[in-house]
Amino acid sequence: MDRLPRNALASNIEVTAATVQRGDVIQLGGRVYRVQDLFQLAQGAKQLLFESGELLTIHTCTRLAVVRMICRR
Repeated sequence: MDRLPRNALASNIEVTAATVQRGDVIQLGGRVYRVQDLFQLAQGAKQLLFESGELLTIHTCTRLAVVRMICRR
């Protein structure tokens, strides 16, 4: 992953299909993945495209712990 800007803060949060964002960092199976793009699916589900090219589909009841970078101003 890229280096963080000096003014970035990392925040650990829980996300769902409704709140996940591009740039969120998710750890799955001991590996770290950054969300590159999101695709809306039927019934509120989303498909996450990671920078590695891998896909993950999450449903409305899925909850994931992520690290979100927040830039200070």
